[in-house]
Amino acid sequence: MKKLPWYLLLILFWEAAVKISGVSPLLVPAVEDVLRALARDLTQGDLIRQSALSVGMIAGGIAVSFVLSLILAYLSQMHPALNGFIGTVTDIAHPLPGLALMPLILLWFGVGDGAVFAVIVHAAVWPLLLNLNAGTLAVPAVYTETASMLSMSKSGIFFRIRLPYALPYVIAGLKTGWARAWRALISAEMVFGAIGLHGGLGTYIMVKRTFMDTAGLFAGILVIVMIGILVENGLFRFLERAALDRWEV
Repeated sequence: MKKLPWYLLLILFWEAAVKISGVSPLLVPAVEDVLRALARDLTQGDLIRQSALSVGMIAGGIAVSFVLSLILAYLSQMHPALNGFIGTVTDIAHPLPGLALMPLILLWFGVGDGAVFAVIVHAAVWPLLLNLNAGTLAVPAVYTETASMLSMSKSGIFFRIRLPYALPYVIAGLKTGWARAWRALISAEMVFGAIGLHGGLGTYIMVKRTFMDTAGLFAGILVIVMIGILVENGLFRFLERAALDRWEV
């Protein structure tokens, strides 16, 4: 709520700039035209359906990325021989943009859901893995040494001590992974085309651009921003508060 006046100020600035400059609505539409296009497509159900498809796709990708990162973190800590290999792969893959891999992904997965899903997983798994490793290795030695003295196995120490301790790191990794995956999803849809029957938000934007519906294009961008704000300021703030309560910080 503290940022609401700034959002309103940006909207007023946008509207004033359009009215004063007299710019063509094909380049920058007025606020009321964008809201009218947004209401139209929400009422018809297309935008709701495509938004739900994109959110569902990214939720599935984040879930798969978390499982993969957990497996890789476990293997790297349980087997020292694998630690260097997994670390090397992470060093190579983490800074590599998903867009740079799109030609290869297109060859391997074809056009459609599989290619988009692969881009999402690539975008999210590496920050998750880095944060998981950082969090699980940050456990104070006294905890792990006490667990070893009580004959707890390495796997038990990882899952019962290291992983719970790493919860704030996991949330930070999810936040970074989500942001990267959300951008990758929209970009991949715009390159690879529709996912599912109607396509997601990236497809929606491309269709609006093709038919020169600039107001509808801005409406799609507005929905992408709104979903991002809701996830960042809603879901992740809730998770962060839960983590702080868990550790009584």
